[in-house]
Amino acid sequence: MAKSMLEYTITILQKVSFDARLFMKEVRKASSNLLPNEVEELKIWLQTYVLDKPELHSSLIYLKV
Repeated sequence: MAKSMLEYTITILQKVSFDARLFMKEVRKASSNLLPNEVEELKIWLQTYVLDKPELHSSLIYLKV
């Protein structure tokens, strides 16, 4: 079965989370490429994912969390 765009985006974000600038770039791309309901799901995932990663907190502004 094919992955949804949201699942693919989350996979990419996890892989690039070592670099805050690249992570922010991917979040910005995702916010424009995903459907509105997928963006809402991404917001929820992102809030949880960055809890213990302070260098990634600034990426939340791209989703207006």
